[in-house]
Amino acid sequence: MGYKVAAPMSNTLPELSTLRETCTGLARDAAREIMRIYAGDLGERTKADRSPVTDADHAAEAIIVAGLRRLTPDLAVVAEEEMAAGHVPELKGRPFWLVDPLDGTKEFIKRNGEFTVNIALIHHGRPTLGIVLAPVPDTLWRGVDGLGADKSENGGAFRPIAVRAPPSEGLTACASRSHAIYNDLDIWFRNNGLTVAERIQAGSSLKFCLIAEGKADIYPRFGPTNEWDTAAGQGVLEAAGGEVVTTDDRPLTYGKARFSNPHFIARSKAAR
Repeated sequence: MGYKVAAPMSNTLPELSTLRETCTGLARDAAREIMRIYAGDLGERTKADRSPVTDADHAAEAIIVAGLRRLTPDLAVVAEEEMAAGHVPELKGRPFWLVDPLDGTKEFIKRNGEFTVNIALIHHGRPTLGIVLAPVPDTLWRGVDGLGADKSENGGAFRPIAVRAPPSEGLTACASRSHAIYNDLDIWFRNNGLTVAERIQAGSSLKFCLIAEGKADIYPRFGPTNEWDTAAGQGVLEAAGGEVVTTDDRPLTYGKARFSNPHFIARSKAAR
């Protein structure tokens, strides 16, 4: 596949621009396999935690994890399906990868197109690189700390993206398609003095990316998520000028016990 393999790590990360390009290729390889399965039998079944999984989850993860281990053999890879199988790596205080090979499995099963491939590099507890690829309709968002965020559609050239200043008429708020509880959100918006003019429901990491490219302003999540669900989207959003914070206004960090997230708010920094 022609991946550029970084030299084994010493005390520094490999060049982030090199990692970005290689991970872009891995995400696209995984997406091609996902779409092959999407066109036929999904191989749907249920995991021990009663969440769904498909053949595409496992096939995409195998592609990404193998590629990352070739790329950075010294770094741990925390991947959703390996974790579900009980393979929990030791982080040893080093940077590590977070992978959700098919974020939005419920949406994949519904065949509504709202699912993504997520790859993130975590350094000092923060996502320093994030790749989010939506195989339908072939849109890829990338964010790298210090290099900004960009977007490609249909395999075309990347163009820079950035968060917007919230419109004067009110915020555009994102909510999960499978987990939206509008009464709770309405109470939170009112208590925080925020005016919402429009709502968008979307699956997977698409909500982070909509904010990153200036199509939405805020995404509060008051339900359970895992670190692999959010890291790549956070990496894109923060590189585009946004932020992801907990409900006590602290940055959402990574490498936590059980890799579980608290409630959080993703937003442009102006949407406070």
